[in-house]
Amino acid sequence: MAQHDDAPWTLHPDRALPAEPGLRALAREIYGHIAALPIVSMHGHVDAGAIARDEGFGDAAELLVMPDHYVLRMLVSRGVRFEQLGIARRAGAASAERELPVETDHREIWRRFCAQWPAFRGTPSRYWLEHELVELLGVTREPSPATADAIYDELAETLAKPQHRIRAMFDRFGIELLSTTDPATSGLEDHAALARDGWGERVVPTFRPDALYHPHTAHWREHLTLLAERSGIDVGDLAGFLEALRERRRAFVAAGARASDHGHRTPDTTPLPAGEAERLYAEALRGPLDVASSEAFAAHLLFETARMSLDDGLVMQLHPGIVRDHSPALAARYGADIGFDIPEPVTFTRGLRPLLDAFGHEPGFRIILFTVDESSYSRELAPLAGAYPSVLLGAPWWFLDAPGGLARFRELTTETAGFFNTSGFVDDTRAFASIPARHDLARRIDAGYLAKLVGEHRLGLDEAIETAIALTSTLPRSAYARPAVAGG
Repeated sequence: MAQHDDAPWTLHPDRALPAEPGLRALAREIYGHIAALPIVSMHGHVDAGAIARDEGFGDAAELLVMPDHYVLRMLVSRGVRFEQLGIARRAGAASAERELPVETDHREIWRRFCAQWPAFRGTPSRYWLEHELVELLGVTREPSPATADAIYDELAETLAKPQHRIRAMFDRFGIELLSTTDPATSGLEDHAALARDGWGERVVPTFRPDALYHPHTAHWREHLTLLAERSGIDVGDLAGFLEALRERRRAFVAAGARASDHGHRTPDTTPLPAGEAERLYAEALRGPLDVASSEAFAAHLLFETARMSLDDGLVMQLHPGIVRDHSPALAARYGADIGFDIPEPVTFTRGLRPLLDAFGHEPGFRIILFTVDESSYSRELAPLAGAYPSVLLGAPWWFLDAPGGLARFRELTTETAGFFNTSGFVDDTRAFASIPARHDLARRIDAGYLAKLVGEHRLGLDEAIETAIALTSTLPRSAYARPAVAGG
């Protein structure tokens, strides 16, 4: 909401609720039942070490700009260079562009952000940032070139207080459970430290084996060597490799993990004949596979992952359809996650058919499907979730976790899959302070959609409230239930 004259910056209590007065009243009542419910954050990228060390956030740039890929992406699209945002080039990285000095003055980074504040109008980042600044941090001035320094100084003082260290904010945000995303080769030392401090039931790891599933990548052998070290298993053949993966999954389950996470380019799950899988693995040990062979091997491993899930109870999360590092030059220059992830269409129906044919009706198996291609919601994903008991639809995320994207998700999937074949909202963020803002927006949009059903006499108000509570709390808890084998 824009600030006028000298009035303090405030946010409208009905933001993101329907504009029509009758539906707004219904949505307000539904939202009132879920606004303060605990946050169940089951897919994200907050650093477990930061929580283990109970770190602070330093200043406004460290908290709100530098860790947020949405914010960085928008600023870069407006002509701001990564160096101007404090991001250094990788050692030895060459570029035809004139090399800029890396900005070390976080106040200057914050000024650049404030100068670009209008660029965020209409984006979900605007909603999240407003919520963080006003609701969580008590800022009363809207960002602009004129207010940048005053806000920076105010936040420096605020963030220095003990109540703004990460564990205190964890409690203040009402986070019941937070899952991090961790490489399959992680030693899980930070999670062990959290467990010693009594936080082992509140912060849990997620098993992410992507670096081991794609043998065409430059560092696959390094990851494989570390897998052997961590597991204590010889990975000289495919059988040993698969057993090493099982051993690491057991270590994750023991540390509290609820899920594995897979970011493949396609959802292909076609298993290979045993001899072909062994041949590709042996070839990979000799040198990088070509991309087509690597993707065939990765598809085989997804099929094998489903088999492992039956044994250890970890739910599979699959989110294909992203071209990673669309700008290889930027990725080479600045490192992972900088070269822009761009969506591309994929076909779930045929890709998942082998896996679901083998495991889709197994009581001990569960897979949660995410996409950034919303055209697949009604065409493929909702029909799959509406048929297979093992399939749940993951929440809209990345480019779709916006008011319109969240609302369209409900419109496109509910009539086929219903509400209860979905997993509840996940925030998928590295920016810790944005977690409550993201969950708040999702709750408001769900309240608005449910209000529409009540207004059309398709649901009773009591049913809408019950469903809202389920979407907020019950469904994510059950979708990511602790594996039975871990509970003894």
